[in-house]
Amino acid sequence: MLDDPCTSLVTGDETAAVYRRAEDVDAERRPPHEREEPGREGPIREAYVWCNLTSGNSSRALWLLLLPFMVANLAHWMRPPADRRERTVRTYGLFVRLVALSLTVLLIAGACEVALDLVAWQCAGSADCAADTSWLAFLSPENHGWWSQPGRRLALAAVLPGALTGLLWYLSNRTWSAYESSPPLERPVDEAAPEAGNRPALCLPGFWYGRRIVARLRAAHTAAGFLTIAAGLTLPTTTYDRKPGGSGLQDAAGWALLALITLGAAAVVAVVCHRGRSETKVDGELDRITITALPGAALAVLALSVLHAGWSRPGWVSTGKLPGNQAFCAIVIGEGALIVAMAVCALALHRAARSGHGGYALGRTPLLGLAGPAVATLACGLGAVLAGGVAQRFADWLDGGATPGEGPGIAPPVLLTWLATAIPALLLVLLGLLLIFSVRVWRVRNRLLPTIMDGYPEERPDAVRTRRIAGTIARAGLTDSVPWIVGPVALFTLLLGALAIVGAWVTDEVPGRAADGAPGVVDAAAQTAQALGSWLMGLAFLMLITWARRAYRSPAARRTIGILWDVGTFWPRAAHPFAPPCYAERAVPDLTWRMETWTRRYGGRLVISGHSQGSVLAAAAAWQVDHRTRGRIALLTYGSPLERLYGRWFPAYFGPDQLLSLHGEMRRWRNLWRYTDPIGGPIRLPDGSGPEVDCDPFKDPMVYGRTPEHPLPAPILGHGDYQADPLFDRERAGLLARLPEQTPPPEEAGQMSSGRSSG
Repeated sequence: MLDDPCTSLVTGDETAAVYRRAEDVDAERRPPHEREEPGREGPIREAYVWCNLTSGNSSRALWLLLLPFMVANLAHWMRPPADRRERTVRTYGLFVRLVALSLTVLLIAGACEVALDLVAWQCAGSADCAADTSWLAFLSPENHGWWSQPGRRLALAAVLPGALTGLLWYLSNRTWSAYESSPPLERPVDEAAPEAGNRPALCLPGFWYGRRIVARLRAAHTAAGFLTIAAGLTLPTTTYDRKPGGSGLQDAAGWALLALITLGAAAVVAVVCHRGRSETKVDGELDRITITALPGAALAVLALSVLHAGWSRPGWVSTGKLPGNQAFCAIVIGEGALIVAMAVCALALHRAARSGHGGYALGRTPLLGLAGPAVATLACGLGAVLAGGVAQRFADWLDGGATPGEGPGIAPPVLLTWLATAIPALLLVLLGLLLIFSVRVWRVRNRLLPTIMDGYPEERPDAVRTRRIAGTIARAGLTDSVPWIVGPVALFTLLLGALAIVGAWVTDEVPGRAADGAPGVVDAAAQTAQALGSWLMGLAFLMLITWARRAYRSPAARRTIGILWDVGTFWPRAAHPFAPPCYAERAVPDLTWRMETWTRRYGGRLVISGHSQGSVLAAAAAWQVDHRTRGRIALLTYGSPLERLYGRWFPAYFGPDQLLSLHGEMRRWRNLWRYTDPIGGPIRLPDGSGPEVDCDPFKDPMVYGRTPEHPLPAPILGHGDYQADPLFDRERAGLLARLPEQTPPPEEAGQMSSGRSSG
């Protein structure tokens, strides 16, 4: 429809808008005798276009660098459904927010490792490294300049992680204003609606407006970033001042700064723990003292730390690694403990749902309800790769490519090298899983081969064509097996991370050195894994940067990334404020306002049709309108991941109970799907739930061989082009026919459309 040159903008802006064919732009305002002229029959067709929210301008490509934050935010929404377990739900959300906070600390600590340790402490403190790196010459002790003292070098290097923290704050604040500030329809919870006491969460009026929590979390994470830098500056200086011969005044000032940093960290944790989302009402208030004072105070502490680090210490010489490198061990241990606590909460919720609903509410929930902790583990792994990859590449660059930890050169913390060494083992696990699923696809394809011709009884078999169709169906079915990849990878990530912590803590040596004296095979394996892992960690970071750069320049690549954001940024930023913005907080209010105004103002019938992620937005918008409006609309979904993806991975929001509730209030709902579709699938409502939602699967390809109507082989459509099937128009017309005729408001009956639909 949008390819039609006669398509016109109805309402909206360049980011998201409603479009309609030119002849239909003012159709609802025309008198009846003009609207019913020949060629004007049929429904008015509109299209809501929201793709620019995920893949519009080139700056969105940089969101790839926020991938760990986005994945951590997803973990918040993956909890099992709860039945009167509100305390456990709040505890689960608290642990997710703390994991998200640790990711911010990890990223800023990684920036501090590069700027403070590798550059300012190790390289600038080494005459050879500084001589080879001309832009660091003014920091070298050989020049005896003002910046040559270690504390002053650290103070100057703190500009980089400080700027990164400020950039994250700016992006979060800017994207909120651009994407998520659209207020939804302000209305109370519809107490007259069926099951008003147990409404699905997506029905709540404040679900798509998280201004208060995003602002509060943004302040807390910004303060955490500043305090992390302050700690990176203060710990080395207090370590030196505490030695014999150090200044008592400087030592006292250092202890005072450490006390302020500790108090600030406690305040940050308290703010993160204090309160979750408010969804029962549109909460437009702001905790102004918190969002202003907390980051402001943390910035002041950082400024004091910079001044303290710049205090003259003539006898101080930087040797070895920067004191305080144990911080990475503390961060990783904390993340592991929080993930285990999340898993305990998730198992309790899963057990409660299973006992309370006889297993029905769980549907096909993967990993025994542990999807959230598994995804949080992957988020932490991605964060470690991002932080460690930067450190590994910088260390290699400054040290001329020497093996990390081998010799007296520039080296990152021992733990990062151990984590890098675990990457080859994790890749072997992943390759083994991919091999297993490749065999599974082959076996399923062979099992399907005899059944393909059942759908084309009049056609002559073609072995190549049959294998291609069966292979497409078998590969599409892999979507349902994703939990068997995510679960083992997350488990091995957690176990290998624990082994890396133990190895780094016990030996305080990189794996290659720790294996000295071991049998030859063990020593060779450790050396190989260390070198390969270091290279892979750096390569992963470089690939992320390269992909972001390519997407920045290429609209086609941005659309590919936009597919990733379709799921990742559908959910509000409830756990991590630096995650990419939630486009649904703009799209759902847009659709809700359009649906309400159409049905109430014009008295028209409305068929909302949505493909793929659009079907999820359509369902979310249908949940947001009031009960009366919901009774005037029909829902047509096709290629829909509502059950296959959202119902399984987000059962508390799109589980069987919630989808059944939506069907109970929208009796006019049809879902179209194909066996060859790797994303969409049936809704799978239980038997006896009323009129059937799922149609019979569409035949794909529509024609097996060549016919006079199809002289060339028909394509296998898979996830796309559902409208090409004649059954699509029939299903849409059937939904429109089932909608009752509506009468426009009396004051507008002379000019408004009656009995028409928009969809």
